[in-house]
Amino acid sequence: MTDTALTPQASNRPERHVDLADAVADNAYAEATLEAHKQRGLVWAIRARWIAMPLIGIMLVFINPAWDVMYYHVILGLLCLNGWMMGRLGKVGRSGYELLLIFLDLLLMTVTMVVPNPFAPQEFPIAMQYRFDNFIYFYVILAAGTLAYSWRTVIAIGTWTAGMWTVALIAAWWLSPVDKALQQRASDLFGDNDFLARFLDPTSFLFHLRVQEVMVFVIVAVILGFSVRRFNALLMNNASLTRERANLSRYFSPNVVDQLSQNDEPLKQVRSQDVAVLFIDIIGFTRMAAGLDALKVIEMLRGFHGRMEHEVFRHHGTLDKYLGDGLMATFGTPMAGEQDATNAVACARAMIVALDQWNLERRRKGEHEIHVGIGIHFGETVLGDIGANRLEYAVIGTAVNIAARLEEISRPLQARIVMSDQLRDQVGSENVENSLVEGFVRQADQDIKGFDLPMTVWTLS
Repeated sequence: MTDTALTPQASNRPERHVDLADAVADNAYAEATLEAHKQRGLVWAIRARWIAMPLIGIMLVFINPAWDVMYYHVILGLLCLNGWMMGRLGKVGRSGYELLLIFLDLLLMTVTMVVPNPFAPQEFPIAMQYRFDNFIYFYVILAAGTLAYSWRTVIAIGTWTAGMWTVALIAAWWLSPVDKALQQRASDLFGDNDFLARFLDPTSFLFHLRVQEVMVFVIVAVILGFSVRRFNALLMNNASLTRERANLSRYFSPNVVDQLSQNDEPLKQVRSQDVAVLFIDIIGFTRMAAGLDALKVIEMLRGFHGRMEHEVFRHHGTLDKYLGDGLMATFGTPMAGEQDATNAVACARAMIVALDQWNLERRRKGEHEIHVGIGIHFGETVLGDIGANRLEYAVIGTAVNIAARLEEISRPLQARIVMSDQLRDQVGSENVENSLVEGFVRQADQDIKGFDLPMTVWTLS
């Protein structure tokens, strides 16, 4: 390990191409997420229909407690069946079958509301059908349509309903005969009040009220359509943020990702802070890699990094960077904790256990065992964002260099873990689990490259 490994390295990647690829990937991910939400919304829309139709059926019995109401129950059953077919054939936002089934929904409802019940014993002009305010039931279909998160579907329901209702109104007015005698009786009854005579005329379609129904419905449908479209935009944005957070988690530990996601600014000002620093490196990696295929080397490094990274995150550490066949981790960043030194020692020992288990698997497969050196130190560091436009969160300072040198002297000391006296003292002051330092052997007056004074260290073989 060289000194250059301890300093942040600038990336030479072609930023524009990477950003463009990421944008395409993010868009595809967001669209897939939105499509999944829409499909679940379609399922909920169908369930809402299956709940609403029986409730309407019960209400109709209350409104009209007669056997002829069963006609409308059959219609409600057909609407439920049509909803089931939507679930089987519909694909939100791009299905011709779904649009056809919605059209059949609205057509069936329009015909049912305009044409009198053939089983009803009463006979009255078709114009009276419009006095029952049946138009309000279209709002149930419209509301269920919003659950599918498709603004086009909502607008289609609004415009198709308005069109069908208007065509049915014109057809009923044009084709239905006018009962002159009934019209005259109404006129005779309310002849002294022209408004009541026109409003209560059973042969009048009251076109101004029909226009009001259609206009209000279209306005509501358009508003809901734009609301659904706005919700889709928010959902797409949230999906992109979720993907970005997932991508950050591949490179940063969860606590750094939390800080980045919660702050409106990056990790803010540069500051000094006491931090526990851990370095781990594979011993003899160059010689081992020379005898292996390149793909095998990459596979081995991925297995090693994955296991070590897991222990870092499990012990509340931050993965600062990968260093070829090793890595650097910090404990107490970006915010100091109550047992950072303890977590560092616990992580180092857990790394050894994980490595022993992995070596057992490797021996069974006839593969080389992997041996490591670990150096851990506790001391003052400088941490914060460095860079201009492309920021990198960095931890630098003497404490980082000491931890790296402790990892290097693990070879001559024939130790798997080398920790500084300062770290051991800090573990004692945290009073959490002092048993973690049991088994370490004191090694006094050790020369550390780059430092004038010798140090006392503790080793675990």
